Amino acid sequence: MELIEILISLPIWVDIGVSFFIFIFFLLLRKLFTNYVFKLMLRVAKKSPTAVLTNIFLAFEKPLRWFFVFLGLYLAILNLPYEHGFEDRIIQIYRTLIIILITSGLYNFSSASSLFFEKMGSKLHVEVDKILLPILSKTLRFIIVAIAISIIAQEWEYDINGFVAGLGLGGLALAFAAQEIIEDFFGGIVIMTEKPFTKGDWIKTKDVEGTVEEINFRSTRIRAFRQALVTVPNSKLANTAILNWTKMGKRQITFHLGVTLDTPKNKLQSCIKEIDQLLKTHPEIHQETIFVHFDGFNKNSLDIFLYFFTKTTVWGEYLAVKEDVNLKILEIMKNEGVQIAFPSRSIYIESVPKGKIEGEKSEITCVTTIPKKEHDK
Repeated sequence: MELIEILISLPIWVDIGVSFFIFIFFLLLRKLFTNYVFKLMLRVAKKSPTAVLTNIFLAFEKPLRWFFVFLGLYLAILNLPYEHGFEDRIIQIYRTLIIILITSGLYNFSSASSLFFEKMGSKLHVEVDKILLPILSKTLRFIIVAIAISIIAQEWEYDINGFVAGLGLGGLALAFAAQEIIEDFFGGIVIMTEKPFTKGDWIKTKDVEGTVEEINFRSTRIRAFRQALVTVPNSKLANTAILNWTKMGKRQITFHLGVTLDTPKNKLQSCIKEIDQLLKTHPEIHQETIFVHFDGFNKNSLDIFLYFFTKTTVWGEYLAVKEDVNLKILEIMKNEGVQIAFPSRSIYIESVPKGKIEGEKSEITCVTTIPKKEHDK
């Protein structure tokens, strides 16, 4: 009885001191968990056949650390003397904090870097590409946050039924006001399902050409080759012709090679044959389609038509192969004595017949003129 009376007579600061030591104890427990227990759990999870368990532990690492802080704070506050009925409010706050911690862990787990969707897609034999993964991740995050807010609202005894019903009425008005946004959203779904391109592809439309950097709900961001970032609404991309250069299996080269009009037939045929042989033996030329033919007569040249493809589709490598072929064609033409034609004009002047002017001879003179720019070259 004397001990109880002594404890009852102790000042309030003793309760405060006990609460303080309770809080400090859980802070030390948190440090012990972080340095030893969590690392041990993570090491065991990494030995599992899948990485899902490891991702779960990493996603909930920070929420678990804060859990010890909130638990210690909760027990410390409960130890303090307070008015009757206040414990219900403390429990309410504590439950709200626990909901926030669980939401934070699930939010981290549903990030785009998580393997959750990839594992789920492989089990269901559904391909989850780089376009679908961020959209699924953002959708799941939105659902998680919305559910958490509704649970917290109910925990604090707020009636959300009227708010949800109001969303149904306001949704119709919002649909008319945000018609373009809705079109962009469904355009994004079309891009996601039909997959005319994906993240990292080099595409070209009538308005923009560049590399796809990001695909969102409303728009697609394309990095142009001048390093400008172009944002295109999804509805516009879904309703336009898209040329996807990344999907090329080979890259086309086609042009006309003009030689001079006075080129002999045998030299022209020999030149065509050697160029054709060059393309058929070149290691970087695709052998499926190769055309080298005398195509026709031009004003200033005899035209040889060339049509072939490179194996590589990379822009820099393509240019290197094209340069190599062009240099070897020049060498072939030099060896055959065939000259490249340049724009020229022939003028024929008919002289006055003999007898009309005494002493003048009857002849036809041919003068070939070369354009000034070609002459300067």
